[in-house]
Amino acid sequence: MRTKLGSVLAATVLATGLGVAMAPGASAADNCWADGDGIRSWCHNVSGAPVYGYIGNNHIYPDPTKVVGYMYSNPSWFYCKLDGQAWVGGPHPTRWLLTVADNGKLGYMKDTAIYSETDPVRNC
Repeated sequence: MRTKLGSVLAATVLATGLGVAMAPGASAADNCWADGDGIRSWCHNVSGAPVYGYIGNNHIYPDPTKVVGYMYSNPSWFYCKLDGQAWVGGPHPTRWLLTVADNGKLGYMKDTAIYSETDPVRNC
């Protein structure tokens, strides 16, 4: 009985180890890609991510306290990216991307809500 149990456990550990070793890494995200006219870029994003408004009447400053809508589509399109804004963390810690939420409101999505690499998105 011990020999059979030991063999089953060894096989399970080996199979589990191979599955972990062969799993793709999180860094395998694809780049965002431009549409035909070059005005918008498409990126894979978190479904249901909030889209934030902007400060005052100036569209160049995202307001991290004001949610104007949500993005349930994936992939989604973005006009451009802004760096040097409010802290969001991740590989681009101060990057926000201008888009339109599913409810039609203009706003910004945090870079951390986007799976694709956002470097190819044009600057605002």
